[in-house]
Amino acid sequence: MEKIDTIKQPRTCDQPGVDKTIVLVGLMGVGKTTVGRRLAKRLGLPFVDADSEIEKAAGCRIPDIFECFGEPAFRDGEMRVICRLLEGEPHVLATGGGAFMNDQTRQAIKDHAVSVWLKADVATLVERTSRRENRPLLKTGDPVKILSDLAETRNPVYAEADLIVESTDGPHEQVVEAIIRALQDHQDRR
Repeated sequence: MEKIDTIKQPRTCDQPGVDKTIVLVGLMGVGKTTVGRRLAKRLGLPFVDADSEIEKAAGCRIPDIFECFGEPAFRDGEMRVICRLLEGEPHVLATGGGAFMNDQTRQAIKDHAVSVWLKADVATLVERTSRRENRPLLKTGDPVKILSDLAETRNPVYAEADLIVESTDGPHEQVVEAIIRALQDHQDRR
């Protein structure tokens, strides 16, 4: 597990106690890694990026996995890595955009974690994903069409997450605050 910050911040009275891993799901560009790091720090938990762990396990970069072995092989490895990561102590886990689409992965997350769908509109996602070159699915055509099609297909599945939080254009701290409030509400309902 990659620990971003080994010094745990003390939990304040407005932060939920965390007894399960918090798994961030959503389309590419929604901010799962950036928000996840900040959320982990706020909650005094380790942060793990599933894509980084997949690359470590495979010994190569995700675009190379897609190119050499195809998406089905990548999704199989992704499922195995995420299931392994869910076995450990509570942490914040950022997943790849397609991870929650796999029935086995989604069930493992439901069984062992609290899932949070970070939701954003397509225009925001297009702008954010244009900043990076490591998006294999966007290299095959028009990013607006690809992201629109992905949203249409995936959003109904993401909606199965335990919590839904809007990922807005504002500062990432606003999204972190919204997740913390949603976690507290979720905990209060249990």
